[in-house]
Amino acid sequence: MAKMTPRTLSGFMELLPAPQQQMERIMEILRTTYSRYGFTPLDTPLIEASEVLLAKGGGETEKQIYRFSKGDADLSLRFDLTVPLAKYVALHYNDLSFPFRRYQIGKVYRGERAQRGRFREFYQADIDIIGDGKLDIINEAEIPAIICQTFTALGLKRFQIRVNNRKILNGFYAMQELSDKSGDIMRTVDKLDKIGAEKVRKLLVDEIALTEAQADEILKFIAITGSNEEVLTALQAYAGRNETFDEGLGELNTVVKYLAAFGVGEANFAVDLTIARGLDYYTGTVYETTLLDHPEIGSVCSGGRYDNLAEYYTDRQLPGVGISIGLTRLFYVLGEQGLLNPELPTAPADVLILPMTEDLAPAISLATALRSAGIRTQLYTEQKKFKAKMNYANNLGIPYVVFLGDDEIAAGVVACKDMVTGEQTKLGFDETLARIHAGLAEKNSGCVILEK
Repeated sequence: MAKMTPRTLSGFMELLPAPQQQMERIMEILRTTYSRYGFTPLDTPLIEASEVLLAKGGGETEKQIYRFSKGDADLSLRFDLTVPLAKYVALHYNDLSFPFRRYQIGKVYRGERAQRGRFREFYQADIDIIGDGKLDIINEAEIPAIICQTFTALGLKRFQIRVNNRKILNGFYAMQELSDKSGDIMRTVDKLDKIGAEKVRKLLVDEIALTEAQADEILKFIAITGSNEEVLTALQAYAGRNETFDEGLGELNTVVKYLAAFGVGEANFAVDLTIARGLDYYTGTVYETTLLDHPEIGSVCSGGRYDNLAEYYTDRQLPGVGISIGLTRLFYVLGEQGLLNPELPTAPADVLILPMTEDLAPAISLATALRSAGIRTQLYTEQKKFKAKMNYANNLGIPYVVFLGDDEIAAGVVACKDMVTGEQTKLGFDETLARIHAGLAEKNSGCVILEK
């Protein structure tokens, strides 16, 4: 029988064990951070009925979705984590307590053209806070704190959370009598970082049919810069002319007011009127986070406030605020930039036990005791030469190797070698355990991401 050549589909990431351990470490940091803010984990099905996923879809979404039939069922793979959340909240409304705070780290699927750093199967890491009828503005002020804590825990310091409010933009466009074109304008302005002001101006005039004066006024408005206080002061000059604008400015002032109390420094936060988020989905505060030393990466965490999460599934008003990290793309780019810490352990075990006696019972007992003490332990019983066994430990990066022979058993000691320093000791179990715990704590003390 002819052998099939193994291959992985284009646009699907498949990691070797060491980088997979790095990815798992990042996910664990995200889970830990989100949990500290009272978010509950959630997992929704990868496959949903197509009519459920496409209730608010159409356009590009429908073109990119992976859709198939199984018997009479019309099914699709989820393309984000927000639509399944909307279905979940509508379906389980009577069983949930609001505000409902959930985090989800899971794979999503989009059948777009695979290219460098963009995947067809990828992990998203989302948090959302869903209210029942109303949702207090303080939740929108807390989101930057969660972003800040998450990226700090990963080891990043040089990042900036850029924030705006869609009501400010909608109110401003209403002042210019451009409300009917506000969605198109915001989607165009959202391209500013990628194509520059002159090309944005040209698109506003040529494709959206604004006058040159209108285009100039928009570019003048979104060019307001300075400290957060200076931007808010400049915006105050537009107050009193439109109710929506004033409401948005009030919300933005509230978000900025509570930043310090939430532990967010001004170095990591900026009011930026160019941030619009291209989706009409957002109705209030919007966020984009960038790495200051790597602007070419673009936004690594984005999201915002929306007024009605589940409008396609229920008549209940369920406002929310949330953010999403494109985790697979971020991991790929960090690896490409050499920002993943190579010194952190990636081994599947902390200790490899090499029995040196025919009777394996003492080695098995030692492995059991180490595991009970929280040490990830592998028992190596393959009949290979000593050098091959040590190469195995080296290849996996296992930090400690334990030798257990007749002499050690008779003396009641454990022979333990640090595979990094080469130091070998013969100590009692408790002393060996303390040495391993201390060594592991030191080896795991670094951050997963190293800024250069």
